[in-house]
Amino acid sequence: MILKRLRNLLLALATVAPLVAVAAGRDVTDDAVLTAYDAYRAGDAIKFARMAKKLDDHLLDPWIDYWRIAMRLEDTPDADVRAFFDEHPNTYVAEVLRGDWLKVLGKRAAWADFERELALYPREDLEVRCYATLMAIDVRGEELAMKDADWVWLEPAELPDGCARLVERQLDDERITVTDVWRRVRVLFARGQITAAKTALGYLDKADSPDERMLADAARQPKRVLERLPKSLDKRAAREVVVLAAIRYARNEPQATAKILEGRLAPLLTEADVNYLWGRIGYEAAREHHADALKWYAKAAPKSLDEDQLAWKVRAALRAGRWEIVRDTIDLMPASMRYESSWTYWYARALAAAGEDTGSRAYYLRIAGQTDFYGLLAAEELGYASTVPESVYVPTDDEVRAAAKAPGLARSLEMIRLGMRTEGVKEWLFSVRYFDDAQLLAAAEFARQQGIWDRSISAADRTVRQHNFALRYPLPYRELFSEYARTYELDEAWILGLVRQESRFITDARSNAGAAGLMQVMPRTARFVAQRNGMRRIDLRTVTEAKTNITLGTGYMRMILDQLGSPLLASAAYNAGPARARRWRDESRSLEGAIYAETIPFPETRDYVKKVMANAVFYSALTQQRVTSLKARLGSVPPRGNAEPVEDELE
Repeated sequence: MILKRLRNLLLALATVAPLVAVAAGRDVTDDAVLTAYDAYRAGDAIKFARMAKKLDDHLLDPWIDYWRIAMRLEDTPDADVRAFFDEHPNTYVAEVLRGDWLKVLGKRAAWADFERELALYPREDLEVRCYATLMAIDVRGEELAMKDADWVWLEPAELPDGCARLVERQLDDERITVTDVWRRVRVLFARGQITAAKTALGYLDKADSPDERMLADAARQPKRVLERLPKSLDKRAAREVVVLAAIRYARNEPQATAKILEGRLAPLLTEADVNYLWGRIGYEAAREHHADALKWYAKAAPKSLDEDQLAWKVRAALRAGRWEIVRDTIDLMPASMRYESSWTYWYARALAAAGEDTGSRAYYLRIAGQTDFYGLLAAEELGYASTVPESVYVPTDDEVRAAAKAPGLARSLEMIRLGMRTEGVKEWLFSVRYFDDAQLLAAAEFARQQGIWDRSISAADRTVRQHNFALRYPLPYRELFSEYARTYELDEAWILGLVRQESRFITDARSNAGAAGLMQVMPRTARFVAQRNGMRRIDLRTVTEAKTNITLGTGYMRMILDQLGSPLLASAAYNAGPARARRWRDESRSLEGAIYAETIPFPETRDYVKKVMANAVFYSALTQQRVTSLKARLGSVPPRGNAEPVEDELE
């Protein structure tokens, strides 16, 4: 075993310069690794064993050993699992296997072994937590553990096996009431988890269960349920299904749901149910930017609102210019949420609007040193210019060589090179989790030298006191980006900021939706832009080629910028489509750019737009040595025009 570790170390050392495999391209060993990986995923133990024989003393030995064990984990002797942990200590795959093994041990109720492994497992894992609770009950008779396990009942998704067992135990002990079941069902219905909701309803006795046809209508045709209300809802099951129908209907029709609730429905429900539904209607209306969202929110008890509802109440108040509601609602948030940079910034703005300048300044100072969207805005409110730090830490050659010798980093880049990016990224994050700033920047430089830009950015982004913004905001393909910025008369810093967020400069990046390349161009967009710009017929197989991708992506940016008038709206459109970007404006008045960004309904697009615009500030400083204001870049968003199209040919 010791000799094997030494061989692995020597192999890792051989990867210090540009990785040999990177320079040489795919070889027979690469094919064996990939075939073994495919065999593992297919559960083909015979093919896997045949390929594994060709991979003795490979850099990816820990992964190969993990694949071998994971295929037959439930039948693997305990001694073999412990041997794996001894063979590959302090590795990402050991942590993954320990999590898998804990679930096997929990399923067996092998609590002595489970407790030993649990002490070595640092991750937060729902199913492992459920098994740990069962262990506390079985081994130590901790009734408090059962009593405090209500958290599992409100998980907004289908429960894994270990948690289902915990719920069964709670049911056997009569610790779950009919009210608990319906509370869970409401949570699941609100998130569209209908199958999981039906599973939860299976815990009810037949006498307490709802009519199946009525339940199906509540999920698929909620309007029908609400239009055919009975004269009374004395039976709880029927009343709860009506509430579920209102939850579903409010998702698309908050105004119509409010009208029904104000009419026949409210007298048929309890006060608590009515209060609950006003919170849901206010939330859905706020996400639709409905003018009456705050009016409906006001009908709900403020302390009954959950975190999502509080966040959207603040956003509705921002759009309405109701700073007193912004302040009062943030005050109701849990401390962990209230201290997030977004709500810290908006609380400071609310204080400033009330003339409390001293308090406002104190809140700005909490986040002004941060380099994210709200940190930059807070600094500008205090009168500071946003630029790159004057002090730059450049890792030495020795530090970079030390990073290259780290087996976890070498394995990570090898997996990424072989196309196993998901596993490679996780290995990288595990390996740098305890690095100090100097080590992070050395790792970033190592990844940069290999052309793995996303890992370089990831490491450089994590530094706390010592920074290198050239690594954090790299400039690959600079000549191409500069050329097409000039061709389409676009701000190069904005292009770079968008690409950094889209792909982290990964040329072969592909999304689940089919977007490809550096600028994540969709096939339909590629054809549309090519046709509009008089380009020859595009071969979609070449869309990931850097020049083609940048040509199409910047061409699309020019089109949506011309159509929408500002980089802020165009950034939203690049991610979610021009029609949505227009629809998210106010109907009657201009919106401050930061308020527009904060009130984008899609969480992914909201985060994307903020990061693109913040990235552009730093790219401007790096490429043009020019300090630009984020607030100026965001500008003001004009109201929607009645003559503008609802849909768009660019979608």
